[in-house]
Amino acid sequence: MKYRIYIDEVGNHHIGSSIIPAERFLSLTGVIADLDYVRSIIHPQMESLKEKYFMHHPDEPIIFHRKELINKKESFSPLRDKVKRIEFDNELLMLLESWEYIVITVCLDKKSHLETYKSWRYDPYHYCLAIVLERFVFYLEGVTEKGDIMIESRGGREDRRLKKSFNKIWENGTEYVEPERINSVLTSKQLKVKPKKLNIAGLQIADLLAYPSRNEILSENGHLNQNQIKLFTGKLIKILSKKYYNKNGKFYGYGKKFI
Repeated sequence: MKYRIYIDEVGNHHIGSSIIPAERFLSLTGVIADLDYVRSIIHPQMESLKEKYFMHHPDEPIIFHRKELINKKESFSPLRDKVKRIEFDNELLMLLESWEYIVITVCLDKKSHLETYKSWRYDPYHYCLAIVLERFVFYLEGVTEKGDIMIESRGGREDRRLKKSFNKIWENGTEYVEPERINSVLTSKQLKVKPKKLNIAGLQIADLLAYPSRNEILSENGHLNQNQIKLFTGKLIKILSKKYYNKNGKFYGYGKKFI
């Protein structure tokens, strides 16, 4: 059995943008799944859902992306029909609840980070990635299995930043986990960075869950009013409560972490 963690981000890593309220927070969400389970269950069921509601063809696959689904544009225009949208939402929620996967989300307050570290600062993205990977290591150790990491491509410059950040963790470890421990459970020192167009089911799940998970964490820490969370997002948050990684029965600090 081999596991993969699929990682998606909400926000940006630029520390200077922390003074802008809409760009204050950066979050990384990782979805851990058994690769055989993704191949045999998640991927075919996701494709069946797409074929049922949209003009889906292997040559031009539909890619689930939260913003495009919300806007109901182009490929997702059938969702403008209210009845069809309700049916689709219910089926998608049912699948997200039934599929077997584990979620880890780390949310960083960049403004607080900037104020705390006046003369020396972590790179925000690297900081969050290190914390996500620590917990992925804990998970793999707990199930005595191995795994690797995949992140959605964001273009040449950004992809190089992602790989540089991962290589630094591979070689040096983190503040709490030494590199030997990381190397013993990860199967590759190469970070897998793949474009959205490849129709990778795990990356699509991470994309759908990253924003709701971030909003839940912000709400719990007093940075977002509960009434700002929309109904569908609230349903996703309810599903997430059963998916967060927990260590010794605790998911605060493991499946969910606010910095």
